Amino acid sequence: MAEELLVWLNGELVPKSQAKVSVFDHGFLYGDGVFEGIRAYNGKVFMLDEHLDRLYDSAKSIWLTIPLTKEQMRDAILQTLRANKLRDAYIRVVVSRGEGDLGLDPRKCPKPNIVIITDRIELFPEELYERGIEMVTVSVRRNSPQALNPNIKSLNYLNNILAKIEAINAGKPEGLMLTLDGYVAEGTGENIFIVKRGELFTPPAYMGILKGITRQVVMKLAQEEGIPVHEAVLTLHDVYIADECFLTGTGAEIIPVVKLDGRVIGDGVPGPITKTLIQKFRQYTQQVGVPIE
Repeated sequence: MAEELLVWLNGELVPKSQAKVSVFDHGFLYGDGVFEGIRAYNGKVFMLDEHLDRLYDSAKSIWLTIPLTKEQMRDAILQTLRANKLRDAYIRVVVSRGEGDLGLDPRKCPKPNIVIITDRIELFPEELYERGIEMVTVSVRRNSPQALNPNIKSLNYLNNILAKIEAINAGKPEGLMLTLDGYVAEGTGENIFIVKRGELFTPPAYMGILKGITRQVVMKLAQEEGIPVHEAVLTLHDVYIADECFLTGTGAEIIPVVKLDGRVIGDGVPGPITKTLIQKFRQYTQQVGVPIE
């Protein structure tokens, strides 16, 4: 029988079955908190400092003080990976407002809860990376950045979840979310890129997207390959007539998209630039990162 995973909970490593927080935690009651998803590859944590910067920025933006320094959080993540003997893993760091009462007032929550989970993740089966996925445009619009800044990775992901449900009900693994004005935003949990005439295009941050860390890496790798990269406002028409399309995210990495709303994108198979970037990204994840040991 496999050993039970250990979860880092407020400074202690506890078995998964015993890792519990109060039902009065405002993360549970209201989605009041922040999180990060991080990957470890080949014994190294990928883009750890960038993820921690975003976690602490998200917390600061919602007036949540994390009771650990970044260095302490980094050590706790590495400690949890070592305890679970994981070299390739998905890491979920959650900081909730903590236990309080049934009201909204965060002052009633004196101590945040910090949870670090290390496990494995597979968002899409490997064959979909080979042949690509089909997407559908969903009616659920991306939250307006004027109401909630999308770069706050909060525990309330209902906007994305409702979009995901709509895609699933349409029989597709992913959905494309639009802005309130009908421009292309992102997938339910990933950023989107298109290729047109050998150049790469992705929506700019001001369209209300999450500035994904994988997105930033892909833009860097593309530029190193001599592929021009543009942040541009995109319409559905732009995606329909693209030569290639793919999604990026910590969990998904780079996943090709070969059909949207029944329209075949390009040749209907993952294109050469997409394949090149997948190969470069996978090489890059093996080369860089913070050593676990």
